[in-house]
Amino acid sequence: MLGRIHSIETFGTVDGPGIRFVLFLKGCPLRCLYCHNPDTWGMEGAITMEASEIIEKVLKYKNYYKNGGLTISGGEPLVQIDFLIEVCKLAKENKIHTAVDTSGITFNFNDTSKFDELIKYVDLFLLDIKHINEEKCIKLTGKSNINTLEFARYLDRNNKKMWIRQVLLPGYTSSKNDLMKTKEFIKTLKNVEKIEVLPYHTMGEVKYKNLNIPYPLKGVDTPSKELVLEANKILKGE
Repeated sequence: MLGRIHSIETFGTVDGPGIRFVLFLKGCPLRCLYCHNPDTWGMEGAITMEASEIIEKVLKYKNYYKNGGLTISGGEPLVQIDFLIEVCKLAKENKIHTAVDTSGITFNFNDTSKFDELIKYVDLFLLDIKHINEEKCIKLTGKSNINTLEFARYLDRNNKKMWIRQVLLPGYTSSKNDLMKTKEFIKTLKNVEKIEVLPYHTMGEVKYKNLNIPYPLKGVDTPSKELVLEANKILKGE
């Protein structure tokens, strides 16, 4: 089965434990205001590769990944769930630790069959909660947060390890009230190993210019150190 690939990083250090091979897939139904990879939204310009080709590449670097592994990100990797399943299955057959970086936006709680198959082969989910408030989530991403929260509950019911991530965007995801509600939701989950606050940055702005897309957060400042510390204190109790 062919997957549509955006890019590959062979020495990732921020997408899961240890040093990791990071596979970025194409395709995403969200339009997050702070997205720094708008070139992953569509399928155009994709590199096509077989799942077996991906694993062959990972195995070349396996000695570097003893305490790390393979992370599949995007875009939104669940958009290509059949390919994702195949990659993760082959990885597990080769004793490679697997992580999936996702918002859970495509989760279908009326038919979980493909997700039931996927979670057999994934060691860790890096779950991005865009916003705890549905209305604000729609304004931020163009989509509801219902699938994300249901996916978190689904993973928890199935005893899957999670890292919860949230981008800290001043004026959008930074209010104490929203952060406290996010913390309360996280407390309902028993398998969360780590909470990560990801400060908004503008490194993706140049990509919007190259794609002739207006940058939606023009003039929005990155969060101050004080704001980042406060968010960490609320979400992680630091």
